[in-house]
Order: sequence, then C-alpha cells, then structure tokens
Amino acid sequence: MKSGNCKILICTGIFPPDIGGPATYGQIIATTLTERGYDVRVATYGSGEITAKEKFSVSRISRSIPKGLRHLIYFFRLFPLVRKSETVLALNAVSAGWPALVWARIFRKRFIVRIVGDYAWEMAVAKGKTPLLIDDFQKNSNKGLLHLIQIRTCRKADGVIVPSEYLKKIVRDWGVKDSKIVVVYNAVDFHKANLSKEEARKKIGIPGNIVLSCGRLVSWKGFRMLIKIMPKLLELNPFFRLVIVGDGPEKKNLEQMVKNMNLDKKVFVVGKKSKEDLAIYFAASDIFVLNSGYEGFSHQILEAMAAGIPVVASAISGNKEVIDQGENGFLVKYNDEFNLIEAIKGLWQNPELRNEFSEKGLATIKKFSLEKMIEETTKILNG
Repeated sequence: MKSGNCKILICTGIFPPDIGGPATYGQIIATTLTERGYDVRVATYGSGEITAKEKFSVSRISRSIPKGLRHLIYFFRLFPLVRKSETVLALNAVSAGWPALVWARIFRKRFIVRIVGDYAWEMAVAKGKTPLLIDDFQKNSNKGLLHLIQIRTCRKADGVIVPSEYLKKIVRDWGVKDSKIVVVYNAVDFHKANLSKEEARKKIGIPGNIVLSCGRLVSWKGFRMLIKIMPKLLELNPFFRLVIVGDGPEKKNLEQMVKNMNLDKKVFVVGKKSKEDLAIYFAASDIFVLNSGYEGFSHQILEAMAAGIPVVASAISGNKEVIDQGENGFLVKYNDEFNLIEAIKGLWQNPELRNEFSEKGLATIKKFSLEKMIEETTKILNG
C-alpha cells in the first residue's frame, strides 16, 4: 500500500467544527491517512480552526461570503491544491466535487467522489419543488441542473465510493459504469457513555421511558408521524417520552405541532447535540426509532446499536442492509402509524426481545469497523 509522501486532497462542503456525516467522515479519513504517513490537505467551506491533534492543513472559504462568489473563490483556491496533489477525494458531487473534477482533469490527477445521496432530490424537496421520495424522483425525466452536474461528476470520476448497495444502484442508474462504483460501508465512530439510564436521564433532565429519534429535521425523516402517534403510545405507557435530537428547517414546525397537541411535557425537540451529549441521550433511552423515507446508510442506526439500544426503523434504502427483520431490530413501513405503534408496543411489552435486539445489534456493528472502512477507502485512493 502506498503511503510515505503520497499527497491527497480532500474536497468537502463541511468539515469540523461543522457537525454532520460528511464532516465527521472527512475528519476521520484525513486524520487516519495523516497518521499513516500521507500528506493530506483539506479544502472546505466554513470557518474555525483545526484542533491541535490535527496534523494536516485545512483551507476554508467563509460562508459569510455571498453564495456564488464563495463558490468561485473555492474553485480558484483549488487550483494550487489540486496541482500539488496526486489524488483528489471529493465528499460531494456538486459544491466540492465539480470544481475539484475540473482541476483534476486539467492536471491529470486521480479523482474519486463519494456519494451519500441524491443532492438534486434533497434540494428539490427543501425548496418545495417536489413532493416525491428519492426513488420516485429518479423516474423524473427532468431533474434539473444540479442532477446533471452530479451525474457528470460521477461519470467523469476515476472511482465512486458509496456507503450502501442501495446507493450503488442509484448511481449506476445515473449511467455510471458499474466497475467504477465501490461500496464502502460507514464505520461506527461512537463512544458509549459510562452512565446508567437513571444517571443519563438526570443529566438530560428528562425522566421516564425515552423513545429516541435523531437526524436532520427535514420532511422525509418522518418526525411528524412520531409526534402524531405519541397520544396512543401514552395509552400504552404513560411514562413514555419522545425525544428528537437534531436541527433543520422542520424544527419550528415540529415545536408548533408539539404545542398544538399539548405534548409539551411528553415530547422534547432538543436541537443539535455534540457526539458526547448524544451518547448521553442514547444511554438514557429505551428504544430508538428511525421513521425515515430515505437513508443512504444510517449512522444513527449503527450508533444506537453500539449503545445497546433496540432499533425500530423504516424498511427503506440502506436500512435493510443493516437490520435483519426480527433478528437485530424491527423494520416497518415508512410513516405507517399502525406499524410504528405495533413495533414499539411489541418491544416495550417484551423485555427479553429488547435484550436480544441489543445483544445482536452489538454483534452487527462489528461488521462496520473503522479499520475496515479505512483499508477499503485507501485501496480505492491508491488505485
């Protein structure tokens, strides 16, 4: 395997101190490759300083610069960075991937892009341009400029990394050669809080039997349905409390829904939390629920399993590659009120099944080790 002075540029839209999957992934890859002797540089949007433990350079373009202008500055900032690199790894296909691809082709550098979803679909949903879920969106004849950019980036890349077989199929359907697409599953980067349930509940200030859900607060994550079913769950167990961790455009709507349903002391939308704080929320919880209409590959499911929490998740996309129905978790129909209630009820009324899901969940995450993810990624980067 190459290492030594091999020069790798990581181009990304977000990077710590930003919070999010691509930011976490980028930091893990940059840190690990640096430790293995690679010369790593990172180009990103945002602000903030790297921590003392990070031994690589980070070039940042401030988000305070108007959109369009900051993208142009990012493009020209990549000129010397790509020229001095041997391999370029882009963590998205549009804001970072497209400008990186242009310079990579000019300087004849190896170019790899990582795809964790359909950015064109996500933006169309966010702007209210489509009510469709991701699979139906793929059938549209006109998906817009962003889609054309992302598929061109993928087709021109030397390799495409995806975190699930489900996303491999989507990228293949974009006209990308199957031989270019490699599945590298996400790793579990989670440190369990050394607290009892009661200690954790005191720390977060929420008593009772906690049903936890987390993720970006967007429409397809299905948080509204979880709030909607709370009255029926409270009939099952008056001590149930729904806790939603995350931030996003749906936050105010969810808070208003909680208020309108008089669930202020039963449902808690607690906002974005650090990794350390999230571990405490997991430690306080009895059941983890992910009612999502789309997941390329869910970090949250792996983190819940690592925390020893039984999981209920929607039977969609990458979730089916982690959960074996009735073995290490429950898979239910997305946004299906009856299915969700029955799955939570079944777990709550059967402590032995909860323990079984917890034990088998811990066994499942061994398949998703950090070492395995790094080895498979470096193999692709090295060509």
